[in-house]
Amino acid sequence: MNQPIRPEIAKKIEQLEKKFKNSGQDLGSYLDGLLHDRYLTYWDYIHLDTLLSLQIPRTHFPDEEIFITYHQITELYFKLIIHELKQIIDDKLQTATFFITKLDRINRYFRVLINSFDVMIKGMDRDQFLNYRMSLLPASGFQSVQFRLIEIYATPLVHLVHAKERDRFSEQDSLETVFEYLYWKSGATNVETGEKTLTLKQFEYRYTPRMMRTAKQVQQSTIYHKYLELPEKEQNNVQLIEALRTFDTNVNINWLLMHMGAAFRYLNKEEGEVLATGGTNWKKFLPPSFQRIMFFPNLWSQTEKETWGQQWVAHQFNTTK
Repeated sequence: MNQPIRPEIAKKIEQLEKKFKNSGQDLGSYLDGLLHDRYLTYWDYIHLDTLLSLQIPRTHFPDEEIFITYHQITELYFKLIIHELKQIIDDKLQTATFFITKLDRINRYFRVLINSFDVMIKGMDRDQFLNYRMSLLPASGFQSVQFRLIEIYATPLVHLVHAKERDRFSEQDSLETVFEYLYWKSGATNVETGEKTLTLKQFEYRYTPRMMRTAKQVQQSTIYHKYLELPEKEQNNVQLIEALRTFDTNVNINWLLMHMGAAFRYLNKEEGEVLATGGTNWKKFLPPSFQRIMFFPNLWSQTEKETWGQQWVAHQFNTTK
């Protein structure tokens, strides 16, 4: 004996008919497809087999798999961070509550990355690293375009100019001009000759068009601009200010300090440092107190700006003792 259709099911059927009315097919056609569709599994949904096949070491050293996997995990977190930044930029309601919600997510992602960096600092054999890294040349974590996009989404390009050159520029200058003086370019440039390393040349060739497109898209709507566009009452929200400052600190101090710890663990030695992959000058490039990059300089006091990231000295001592 057929059971009558329950009212709540009948209502859902009616809603589905409305949904598919303009699709060119009736609901019955979609139900036929649903009838023959396979059940979804966890491994199919996240493409587990494909995901686990993406770690392809270049050498026989076991710890290279740790190195690859951790960098891939990092890039996935960067993707989530960009996902949240875009939502802030696209938001039209201009409320501190929405801003804070997204920033809390971003800071949580960075906190996970920062706290997990022991995988890189203490989780690999130093001798293995110094051997297999030679097979990775000229590739370098310097070439992470997602990290550069996080910076571009967060703040105007003029805030990303090397500290020594920053006073020369303003937001009225062309993006193309300012882009040539971004701080990270000096990290892969020979100080004596001014010659760009192959690592930098590869990166610029591959990603400059994408970075410039993004910079133009958000020229007046970075996170910095979105904050300034908030009503004054919303701008003065203490929780929002703290979230922005935490974001700034996480990216431009804490994340760099973790890299400093790894660099000193693997590349520093008594008779002189080992060059980083790609020829990047990590001792001049990584210390946040050298670059003094701040996404939101308007939220920091003069004293805080002058002492920006100086705790890296203590971090270096604790890492190497």
